[in-house]
Amino acid sequence: MADPANGPLPRVLLLATGGTISMRADAAAGGAVPRLTGQEILEAVPGLDQVARMEVREFGRFPGPHMTIERIWEVRAAILAGLDEGFDGIVVTHGTDTIEESAYLLDRSLPAERPVVITGAMRNSSELSWDGPANLMAAVEVAASPDARGRGTMVVMDDEIVQGTEVVKTHTEQAGTFRSPNWGPLGLTDKGRALFYRESRRKPMLAPERPVTPVDLIKVVAGADARLVEASLDSGAHGIVLEALGRGNVPPAVVPGLRRWIDAEKPVIVASRSQRGRVLDTYAYEGGGHQLREMGAIFADHLSGQQARIELMLALGLFAHDVKRVRAIIEGDRYEE
Repeated sequence: MADPANGPLPRVLLLATGGTISMRADAAAGGAVPRLTGQEILEAVPGLDQVARMEVREFGRFPGPHMTIERIWEVRAAILAGLDEGFDGIVVTHGTDTIEESAYLLDRSLPAERPVVITGAMRNSSELSWDGPANLMAAVEVAASPDARGRGTMVVMDDEIVQGTEVVKTHTEQAGTFRSPNWGPLGLTDKGRALFYRESRRKPMLAPERPVTPVDLIKVVAGADARLVEASLDSGAHGIVLEALGRGNVPPAVVPGLRRWIDAEKPVIVASRSQRGRVLDTYAYEGGGHQLREMGAIFADHLSGQQARIELMLALGLFAHDVKRVRAIIEGDRYEE
């Protein structure tokens, strides 16, 4: 339990929330369902006691689609409790379908000094190629590494380390699905070591009392009109994120609906449905980014639609209906208390 040269091993908390890493096939149910506890997953990974002093807490056995914003916020509270107890790092097992949302929310709203590492599995424990044990070992190696300090929340799967605010799920089934499309991985794990090859990109922590919901995300497509945009406003959403076309453009028929949002002094965020690159007010035709910015839309830089939605929820949690301050958070690197 201790390395005589370096003292006691780091203390790492495993917070088990469920996901495919906890699943096995159930013939009666017709497919894989959550069954394994965090302790059972831990016991499937030989050699962890040589990496860290582990403690397990069972948060739940939720499939990824069952992770609501409120539930992710409860995971955050459990992480903060672990940090208050002095754990050197925290590993969260999580369903892969919503890792993007959880990783972004946690990385933006938690202190960065001690690492929080999210991991999971693309295949369940009944499959020959179950990747859960290897992913968990790699995640613990990162959480226990002194080089991970100051890097905030990360996702570790398939031996790659990806920043929480950058991670995107790029394939429905393959291992190696989690990527940072714009900047690449922070590093990797190799033969028991966490190796970092670039610095983390960080903004000031954004930690309201709680995120504001609902905030809607709408994908813009060829021939789209304002019906969904207006339905979102009329149903009481506090803000809207558009996955716009290309550089940040929409069909002209969408524009009247966006004007209603802006006239109501509610934030309209423009992201891109493209996986790489940032939005910008390059085009000045009707529905182009220049018109949207002139109207008062807020541009989300490199954020994906799902990332921009979480960012807006957190910003609204701090500044409610103050669109000017929300803009300063999303379009800039700093905000006023």
